Amino acid sequence: MQINLLTVGKLKEKYWVGAVEEYKKRLSSYAKVSVVEVPDEPTPDNASAAQEEQIKRKEAEKLLAKVGERDYVIALAIEGKSITSEEFAEQIDRMAGQGYSTFTFVIGGSLGLHETVLQRANYKLSFSKFTFPHQMVRAILLEQVYRAFRILRGEPYHK
Repeated sequence: MQINLLTVGKLKEKYWVGAVEEYKKRLSSYAKVSVVEVPDEPTPDNASAAQEEQIKRKEAEKLLAKVGERDYVIALAIEGKSITSEEFAEQIDRMAGQGYSTFTFVIGGSLGLHETVLQRANYKLSFSKFTFPHQMVRAILLEQVYRAFRILRGEPYHK
């Protein structure tokens, strides 16, 4: 199985880089994991709605260029569905059973994801109604993917 984490922007803080690397290492027993970062577009202070739309569109073009035709795409979006860790594990297992072998998770930049990315997504996932820094979401997502594999294999970790 291939797990792709497709994100806007670079991780700069060492503590987030360390967390992401730790979960990539843990996940390596279950799947191949890649993290692909596309550059974020500069957002001026007090950007208009039209400017924000243009920025999200440009970021979307870069993101979608990295998505494979047969990838099962999960977009992280506040308007997505909130599910439990067990339900997340079941979703991955169900899609793998339907022949998907590449799961691409997409995390937008500070303005979120453009509608074209949300339309391409097979599933929209929300961790919360809260807004989180996209750097933090990377670590949370990889931890939840790791937890899902542990749940599916009946291995100790999940409580």
